[in-house]
Amino acid sequence: MLHLKEAAIILLVWNILVMIVYGADKFRARKGRRRIRESTLLILSFLLGGIGAIFGMVLFNHKTSKTKFRFLVPLSVILNVVLLLILIY
Repeated sequence: MLHLKEAAIILLVWNILVMIVYGADKFRARKGRRRIRESTLLILSFLLGGIGAIFGMVLFNHKTSKTKFRFLVPLSVILNVVLLLILIY
């Protein structure tokens, strides 16, 4: 069974990775390279990566003007928190 401390570390690392993916997509956009699909970015945020997605959006100023992202990423954070609370208790 996974302990709370281990789960928190895994969740932290996962969110850092999601943030890096958002940064990588911004870098690719600036260089004119092949992009990461928007659906992939959103799926990562809903798979317990919402906090990392928000940090990636703010830190890299990426997807912040897209209404879809401004609505769905915060929604993913709310759903992530609800899911984690259900799993903890």
